[in-house]
Amino acid sequence: MSITASAPAQRAVPLAQRSPAPDLARGFMLLLIAVAHAHMYLSGHPAGFRGYTLDGGTLDRLVAGVQILLVDGRALPMFAALFGYGLVQIANRQAAAGRSWPEVQRVLRARSLWLLAFGFCHALLLFFGDILGAYGLIGLVLVGFVRRSDRALFWAAGVGAVLHVVVLAGFGLLTVSAPKGDTPAAMADPLEALMTRVIGWAGMTPTYFAVGVVSAFLLGIWAARRRLLEEPRAHRALLARVATVGTAVAVVGAAPLTLIDTRLLVTSDAVSVSAYVLHSVTGIAGGLAYAALVGLFVAGRERRTGPISRALAACGQWSLTCYLLQSVVFVALFTPYLGGLATRVGDAAASGIAVLTWLGTVVLAASLSRTGRRGPAETALRKLTYRRAG
Repeated sequence: MSITASAPAQRAVPLAQRSPAPDLARGFMLLLIAVAHAHMYLSGHPAGFRGYTLDGGTLDRLVAGVQILLVDGRALPMFAALFGYGLVQIANRQAAAGRSWPEVQRVLRARSLWLLAFGFCHALLLFFGDILGAYGLIGLVLVGFVRRSDRALFWAAGVGAVLHVVVLAGFGLLTVSAPKGDTPAAMADPLEALMTRVIGWAGMTPTYFAVGVVSAFLLGIWAARRRLLEEPRAHRALLARVATVGTAVAVVGAAPLTLIDTRLLVTSDAVSVSAYVLHSVTGIAGGLAYAALVGLFVAGRERRTGPISRALAACGQWSLTCYLLQSVVFVALFTPYLGGLATRVGDAAASGIAVLTWLGTVVLAASLSRTGRRGPAETALRKLTYRRAG
């Protein structure tokens, strides 16, 4: 494990001293997550593999096609890679402050355990598609890989990719064979929706979300050891290769499902399931490519200036808070017992709402972080982590 000089173990790195690329990547990632999640609140229409309506208008189908091609299944691996990257950064700060590996491991496990708890509360109160629990779970189970060899990381990432294919094939078969019902977000009874969200979260977190992001998480650890995002100018060539190859793989891999889910191609169930699996597994390359593109953007700038970059970085610094705020807004607008938009808008409108929601969180984070204020969710997670680990 690499050691770098940093802030004391239990103190957060001052915002002005944070590396810009990881925060910018998280800020951009939240846009992808917002548009990937908003349409999941819609109901009353037949849906394809990725949950987009099959009877929408031309604009709805166009938006769905773009998101399947470039967003869906790409944001979550990006999030996972940045999560693995962040664990290494925390471990480095702990080690630089003189903590032993067992002590560092306790801190990382405490943080992952609390992230799992945050995910449970998120699913309980707001969103059936919570992803925090999956990252907390893989952090708990795979924390030892922070110190494992590069070879072990690559082997485990390969095994994770194979498991990903197997699990996604099973879910793909269920998608084409099981009757499609409304999601918990469409249930008129809040208590029934709550129970359905929790049951779904308990099953989906270990079997679907966690398995799907293991490979990206491990590759994020590998990238953090080389400080690819903290020192992007020194790694331009590698970042360019990852961005180019990863984007190409992701787009080619997503093309078949894009055609199927937008009804431009009608084919057999076997081909549809294969396209679904291909879309998902190539999303790992897409998530890594997007993170690399942010690194290249930072490497091409001489100074960390510009209001847009600063605002995006602030959103990245508040990533946990902004992620949870997205769900608060979506529940308020879409659910039948509140805003009731779920049955009145299509995919295009839902994505427009998602973009506006993300922009709102960017403005909020940028405004409040100017004085050094941190997101309330980030502050709570830090306090809980070090209270348990201390």
